[in-house]
Amino acid sequence: MADSIHVKLPDGSVKDVPKGTTALDIAKSISPRLADTALVAKTNGDLIDLTKPLEKDTDLRLLNEKDPEALEVYRHSSAHLLAAAVLELFPETKLGHGPPTESGFFYDFYRPTPFTAEDLEKIEKKMQELVQQNIPYAREFLPRDQGLAEFKKEGDFMKCHFIEQFTKPEEKISIYRTGKFTDFCGGPHIPSTGKIKAFKLFNVAGAYWLGDEKNQQLQRIYGTSFFSKKDLDAHLQQLEEAKKRDHRVLGQQLDLFSIQELAGPGLIFWHPKGGIIRKQMEDWMREEYLKRGYSLVYTPHVARRQLFFTSGHEGYYAQNMFDAMELDDAEYRLKPMNCPGHILIYKDSLKSYRDLPVRLGELGTVYRYERSGVMHGLLRVRGFTQDDSHIFCTPEQVEDEITGCLVFALDVLKDFGFDKFQTELSTWNPDDRRNFVGSEEQWINATHSLEKVLKRRNIEYKTMPGEAAFYGPKIDIKLVDAIGRLWQLSTVQVDFNLPQRFGLEYVAEDGSRKQPVMVHRALFGSIERFFGVLIEHYAGAFPVWLSPVQVAMIPISERHAEYANKVADQLKAIGVRVEVDARNEKMNAKIREHAMQKVPFLLVVGDKEAEASKVNVRTRGKEKTEDMGAAEFVEKIRKLIAEKSPGL
Repeated sequence: MADSIHVKLPDGSVKDVPKGTTALDIAKSISPRLADTALVAKTNGDLIDLTKPLEKDTDLRLLNEKDPEALEVYRHSSAHLLAAAVLELFPETKLGHGPPTESGFFYDFYRPTPFTAEDLEKIEKKMQELVQQNIPYAREFLPRDQGLAEFKKEGDFMKCHFIEQFTKPEEKISIYRTGKFTDFCGGPHIPSTGKIKAFKLFNVAGAYWLGDEKNQQLQRIYGTSFFSKKDLDAHLQQLEEAKKRDHRVLGQQLDLFSIQELAGPGLIFWHPKGGIIRKQMEDWMREEYLKRGYSLVYTPHVARRQLFFTSGHEGYYAQNMFDAMELDDAEYRLKPMNCPGHILIYKDSLKSYRDLPVRLGELGTVYRYERSGVMHGLLRVRGFTQDDSHIFCTPEQVEDEITGCLVFALDVLKDFGFDKFQTELSTWNPDDRRNFVGSEEQWINATHSLEKVLKRRNIEYKTMPGEAAFYGPKIDIKLVDAIGRLWQLSTVQVDFNLPQRFGLEYVAEDGSRKQPVMVHRALFGSIERFFGVLIEHYAGAFPVWLSPVQVAMIPISERHAEYANKVADQLKAIGVRVEVDARNEKMNAKIREHAMQKVPFLLVVGDKEAEASKVNVRTRGKEKTEDMGAAEFVEKIRKLIAEKSPGL
């Protein structure tokens, strides 16, 4: 057939169909069930509507509830459902955009009257009605001028901006209509509202139009949707558990840290108990640095602005830096990264190939200008300390150094009690030369090195095109916490740009001068963020080795304080952090107070214990108490701390 096309299916079979046949037509020809369960199609790597006509030879996959990509489209369609319901109830509302997110979706609206909790209930109810009506997500193409005129007539200034920004005058624009709701959108979408089985709206937050505080304040409604009520209920249960583990609440209850209004947002004050945990984290990291051949360095918090022009941060990162300070001799900036300082240390003396690799490690505090709307406790701050290391090596050493970094990263997870993780390889976008520096050959070689190491270590990974740092590709390791959430922490990045910008050299074996390769590496990510994750992972009940107070000694009465102090001295002698609570309070009240502070072990001592050189042990999380010889308990806790056991 002259007007036919070849469509190759996942099983390798090929169908010859007329041009203009849709993926849905093909699904129906295979089986009614396949057509009913299909949500979106994939042709030659691109997601498309099931109803889009196929005009050329193509591979075709039909995606359903088992495909993660289908969930993203499903949530995008859920955002459109939300917008359609809002317009039905509040027709004066102007529309922004509504993308899917990792855990749900949102839609931005401009409406002078704030949405209330009661409004969200009404919107949810209206969304259910629109689901029952099974309204199609109908796509059409309009001349650009006609589309602009329609949105201008409705006063949808944001839609007009998107059309003017992202389309050309001669183009037709893509429109989706869902009942009374019309959106400028490239899609794709699921076939109809009736396919959406389970959703929930959460809250309303403020967002500025185009992220600019000078623009209109928008209202952003957040929600989520899942393929089944069972999956939605499981997600809601996880959110409830996450609330109980909120590090901001636990940080206050356990007196770990604070953010002081007088000092400013995004700046962390570590209280004594939080300071103890931080010391344990830093001591662990510095000891590992030295074991693994790193040298410890320290660099200043500020530097002349010229340093950041040389590094490229002024060109690629200025929007995330604090404003420059005018000092006597020049303008200075708070450092947003430690790498320029480490480069200056490397460059201070000429290195031979015999000196390489040079591994410089620093727990260095950096400062980045985060917008007020995105800061979040310990997880998103303006001043934080990175466990930052930079490795300068020969091209031949790169793969071994990346391997060492990955092994180090996995040891961090193991020792701090995480046994699950996911890995991503972020690569560049060769079509976006403005945001990436370096030659194509450099990017290909660096990416190949990272891929090779991941494969050699049998680590599964997902490729993230266009997500690399501006100076090179990277491996990101996301840990999975106790309730199944992903956290971005460890990163390993190859950099061929900064050595070039700073003119770094080493003397090769043949006497020539060559440029080293640089590997950036942070494993905690930042001390603050990792601490926040630890608080939530353990719900504040830290393993013994990290707990700020490891043992609370509780004498039953004043006359038992001497024996309590004697046992405490034995514990202190092996480095245990112990408190003796000899206050004139009721014993049960003291036990309850220390239990609320999540102390791993409470040792109650009275006449019986003093006479037998024993302690009555109350272990966190256990109902029954246990009588134990004092010396036996000392040995038990010594082992737990030495082994860095994640539990009790």
